[in-house]
Amino acid sequence: MDYGKYKYEQEQKAKQARKHQSQIQVKEIKLRPKIGIHDYNTKKGHVERFLNQRAKVKVTIMFRGREQTHPERGRDLLLRLADDVKEIGQIESQPLQDGRNMVMLLGPTKNAGVTRDAESEDTEIREEEVQGDGQRQDPAPARDAEPQPGEEVVEA
Repeated sequence: MDYGKYKYEQEQKAKQARKHQSQIQVKEIKLRPKIGIHDYNTKKGHVERFLNQRAKVKVTIMFRGREQTHPERGRDLLLRLADDVKEIGQIESQPLQDGRNMVMLLGPTKNAGVTRDAESEDTEIREEEVQGDGQRQDPAPARDAEPQPGEEVVEA
């Protein structure tokens, strides 16, 4: 067997393996323990978007000053976030205190990034029920019977 041919085939196999692998991206979101409701919802939306893109999300809570004496607040916030996105994300590493920061890693579930066709169809059906489908409503009066602006009305 020719060693050069063998080496070439091995290189081609390695190249093909690199071509078909997928790289996992890790996105990071930083929070503070005293975050407002609207800010939390904004950050939660970012986490949902990242998980729908099939990326892992590293959620970091930064503690400053006296906030470090209450790590349970940060843990509660991280677990609440994980509970809010549990349909599309699951906890890969539990919240851990690392100096002044607490870190948790979320990974996408199997149904992350899948569009909800059934829900969109249900909302379309509900909108049609509210608006009417055109068959159950009374027909609009004919525009010919109404006098148009600029025309004289002739009475017989």
